[in-house]
Amino acid sequence: MSRRLIQLYTGLALYGASCALLVQAGLGLEPWNVLHQGLAELTGLTIGMVSIVVGALVLLLWIPLRQRPGLGTVSNVFVVGIAMDATLAVVPQAHTLAVRIPLLVAGIVLNGAATGLYIAARFGPGPRDGLMTGLHRRTGRSVRLMRTAVEVAVLATGFALGGTVGVGTLLYAVSIGPLAQFFLRRFAAPTASDGSTVVATGPPERVILPG
Repeated sequence: MSRRLIQLYTGLALYGASCALLVQAGLGLEPWNVLHQGLAELTGLTIGMVSIVVGALVLLLWIPLRQRPGLGTVSNVFVVGIAMDATLAVVPQAHTLAVRIPLLVAGIVLNGAATGLYIAARFGPGPRDGLMTGLHRRTGRSVRLMRTAVEVAVLATGFALGGTVGVGTLLYAVSIGPLAQFFLRRFAAPTASDGSTVVATGPPERVILPG
């Protein structure tokens, strides 16, 4: 249990830090952070604070979908946004491609590692992933279709509000799956047969991504 809790909060903190690196690279964000950035521009709030507010609102949508949050679900809402703002406060924005490209790559790889840590701890999905799996159960449509539909809508809305879409968005989309799969296997937490308590059922490889 101690190992899993460390994995959970380390993964969430690193996830927020990786998102901040992508923001500072300025070459494109993942869909949900495109929305968060656009809303931050609109409201004047920090992107981390917007992430917390949006995560809480998404979590409320779990109620009609009859989804059950875990410790990781609730922690995700707060820790990622706080870590994101903290990292943005200490990492300056990059202005040259010689710095922006390595920052982008580092952000994506760190995001994959953070995903592996967080999901392998098995404390429940993030609020955004739970929304997609809940829609899948309620509509009977595939998780892939629900994920695509939600993220396209989120990306389009965020872009319209001024969020950054670019080559980083595409690179993230094609690389985060394999990276997450790789790190999930490296960070797999002990199962119930090892004497620990499993909170989230199902193998980690079947979970989408935290968010």
